[in-house]
Amino acid sequence: MLRKLHKTDTIEIYTALLDTNLDLPYAEQGISAGFPSPADDFLDISIDLNKELIKNPSATFYGRVKGDSMKDAGLENGDLLIIDKSLEPIDNKIAVCFIDGEFTVKRIKMEADTIWLIAENKEYQPIKVTADNEFVIWGIVTTVIKAV
Repeated sequence: MLRKLHKTDTIEIYTALLDTNLDLPYAEQGISAGFPSPADDFLDISIDLNKELIKNPSATFYGRVKGDSMKDAGLENGDLLIIDKSLEPIDNKIAVCFIDGEFTVKRIKMEADTIWLIAENKEYQPIKVTADNEFVIWGIVTTVIKAV
C-alpha cells in the first residue's frame, strides 16, 4: 500500500506502509533460464518483500519516476524507487534531491567543495549546486522496481 506525499513532474513520493504482510511464493533454488526444472512445481517457501527490500523502515519511502532524465541508468518513466533517507550520501550514488522547491532524482557527484547532480541522459545538462540553491539530498535510492 502506498500513501502519496508529494508529486512533481519528475517524481511522486509515497510513504512505505509496513504494517502489512504479504508472503509470496519464492523459488529458493533459483529459476532456471535454460530448461525447466521439475522441482519448480514445489514452491513451498515464502518471502516478504518488505523484509527483503526495506532495511530502515522508519526512514524508507517510495518514489515513482517521472520523465526520462535517468534512462541510461535504467530508471525509466513509471519505475518505482525505494528510497532510504537514513543512508549517508556517497559520491556516484543515485539520490532523490530537493533543489529550489522541486524534487529530482539524479546521480550525485561530490567534489571537495561542489556537488553536481548528473542526469543519465545526454539531453540533460549537469546541475551545479551552489550556495544560492535551496538544496538537500533527501534520500538514497536502494532499489528499482521496474514498471512493466
